[in-house]
Amino acid sequence: MADNMAAGAVTGPVRLLLRLEGLALLIAALLFYARLDESWWMFAILFLVPDLSMLAYLADPKLGADTYNAAHSTIGAIVVVTLGIVTGWDWLAAVGLIWAAHAGIDRALGFGLKYPSAFTDTHLGSIGRLMGKGQGA
Repeated sequence: MADNMAAGAVTGPVRLLLRLEGLALLIAALLFYARLDESWWMFAILFLVPDLSMLAYLADPKLGADTYNAAHSTIGAIVVVTLGIVTGWDWLAAVGLIWAAHAGIDRALGFGLKYPSAFTDTHLGSIGRLMGKGQGA
């Protein structure tokens, strides 16, 4: 899908900005998580849970992409953090912050939201070209 993916992937300064935005999200989520005084064991255990969504690729690439994108979107994390704050359930806000931290590190590393064409086709370029090679850094 090289041509179609390239048309749907950001390049140049926009790509760098999105990756820096991911880094900022990771740092903010970590700082807020530390202020909640929740267990860092919980953080470590739940941090990679969104990656379980990759298992949906075993059934179908479109389902895999949709499931992966839902699990790696910041929308869900924001909703969970907000519900945790509104209800006063710090553990729920902590789960949302862990989710946000995961999404942030993925974006910072160049793992973008997926296209159904292939797991490696993302909005931040093709995985495998994370350091800017071939996608206009």
